[in-house]
Amino acid sequence: MFSQALAVRVDSIAHHLETVFLFTKDDIRTTLIPVTIFALSVAPKYDPTHALHAPLWIWFHLLQFTIANQIQDPEEDRKNKPSRPIPAGRISVSSAADMRWVLVPVCLMLSLWYGTQALLASTTFAAFTIWYNELHGDKMGLSKNVLTAILSGCLEVGGIVATGSSNSCIDEAGAFAVALSSTVFATTLHAQDFKDEEGDRLTGRRTLPTIFPKAARFSMMFGIPLWSYGLSHIWKIDALSTTAFVAYGAFVGTRFVMYDTVGADKQSCKFYSLWYSLSHLLPGYWRSFYCV
Repeated sequence: MFSQALAVRVDSIAHHLETVFLFTKDDIRTTLIPVTIFALSVAPKYDPTHALHAPLWIWFHLLQFTIANQIQDPEEDRKNKPSRPIPAGRISVSSAADMRWVLVPVCLMLSLWYGTQALLASTTFAAFTIWYNELHGDKMGLSKNVLTAILSGCLEVGGIVATGSSNSCIDEAGAFAVALSSTVFATTLHAQDFKDEEGDRLTGRRTLPTIFPKAARFSMMFGIPLWSYGLSHIWKIDALSTTAFVAYGAFVGTRFVMYDTVGADKQSCKFYSLWYSLSHLLPGYWRSFYCV
């Protein structure tokens, strides 16, 4: 009897943990991994014992955002992403909403542990999460890009601080890296919208691919290789690595123009995520060879 009750309890816990994971599953490759890489690369006072603190801080805030986003229009997810927790019937909208608001103080208390900069990043993140979701800032293409870039910058700031030693702060180079990364993201993140273009048109969401379909694709072809060269120059990457990075950027950007099916766009988005992750390693190169 006891063993059966224990098995049921373990299964229940596992079910709830899987539900929580599924809220952030789609953002692990596009957000959690590249931002963690960035935090580990940029942190001025890297503490190996804090290596897992960055992804933990980032993931909790990412969970706050994804739940807030997914409770806004469950019907859309039923059509486009039925495996998400709400359309899959794993959790109700009201329960998810409760979870969403509980996570705000949880994230703030977690950030307080790391100091003022992390707390400020968490507070700003919570405010812009409301703007993006509850105030529907994601409904316009340019607004969505800018807001998403700001949110990403908040994650980067918090991740950097969490990675450092006790009472760590971001230095001038780190602040510049965050500003530059946010600018890159704001001008290229619509790479993630092409695969959802059809669904966005049906629901009336205005993204750059739905507003300017051809221009948005050509912006990938020119923007990604140009950013590849610019970032390599700024962070003083060696000639061979610069050539390889620019060539890969050109490959990624050109794919968006040459192949425009849903399947191709999903694959191109994966290539873009890899490019974005690689770009986050460049500040670490500079810290290793030029920062004294």
